[in-house]
Amino acid sequence: MEHTRLGRTGLKVSRLCLGTMTFGYQCDEPASFAIMDRAADAGITFLDTADVYPLGAPREVVGRTEEIVGRWLQGRRQDYILATKCFGRTGPNQWDMGASRKHILDAVDASLRRLQTDYIDLYQLHGFDPDTPMDETLRALEDVVRSGKVRYVGCSNWLSYQLARAIGRSEAMGIVRMDSVQPRYNLLFREIERELLPLCDGDGVGVIPYNPIAGGLLSGKHNRDEGPEEGSRFTLGSAGPRYQDRYWHEGMFETVEQLRPLAAGAGMSLVQMSVAWVLANPTITAPIIGASRPEQLDDSIAALETPLPPDLKQQLDDLTAAYRRGDSPR
Repeated sequence: MEHTRLGRTGLKVSRLCLGTMTFGYQCDEPASFAIMDRAADAGITFLDTADVYPLGAPREVVGRTEEIVGRWLQGRRQDYILATKCFGRTGPNQWDMGASRKHILDAVDASLRRLQTDYIDLYQLHGFDPDTPMDETLRALEDVVRSGKVRYVGCSNWLSYQLARAIGRSEAMGIVRMDSVQPRYNLLFREIERELLPLCDGDGVGVIPYNPIAGGLLSGKHNRDEGPEEGSRFTLGSAGPRYQDRYWHEGMFETVEQLRPLAAGAGMSLVQMSVAWVLANPTITAPIIGASRPEQLDDSIAALETPLPPDLKQQLDDLTAAYRRGDSPR
């Protein structure tokens, strides 16, 4: 398994990151352990989770994913780079969410307990909080780093101007800065190429994109006329409507059909080609790959072994250009 630096930092992470948001709802603990075992066998040493996972589950099971990951890590914590996130609602109170100093300090300690560890390698804000002054958020992150509970900090689902402002404030105050960002990115959603990726390239911010196969649409297994497959990301509890809104559109299904012969001609599956396309962008650090069964990881892992030929990369870029401009066909 190839490893690479996380942005400008000295931290080395595996070129693929295992996402865990299915653990504890879409798949049970034994299946989750099997998925992590398969990833470990392939050399993936970078794990990403969040305090609000599992995805789509009712609020009473919030935190279950971190607990599962924590149990699996026992006895091998030093062999993995562990990333988690805070921001979403984790309790009934108004202060049980957001990026306030109180919530960040509470959330770090709660994640440490669930993960059964005394430090988090990468702690990320899962969203942007317009109600909390940025300086308050950054100073809280500085404190959790100085305390030794967190090694590096990053963000997820932030707009370019939000990340740029955070970097500027960190530089002005001389405190910890965002060293990574976790955006959505795939052949059907390329808008981050316009501003966010150039910003990250210029300022040395690591990019850990999620949804590299568009929630499964780029696997080619879904049929629009038959509707979403039960148990898939498109029917998964509260997350189902969100994923349908993102990807369940006629134009995207048509694009998948146009991609299918290109993959076949290259001797690749659609999943392998889609992940390889994300990996081919030099600004990308490590795409987050996920699964509900261990064998679903195999095609994503194979993407590392077969880089895209330049002519195929150009064909894919041209075919999906509309998804870069933000006027994608629906």
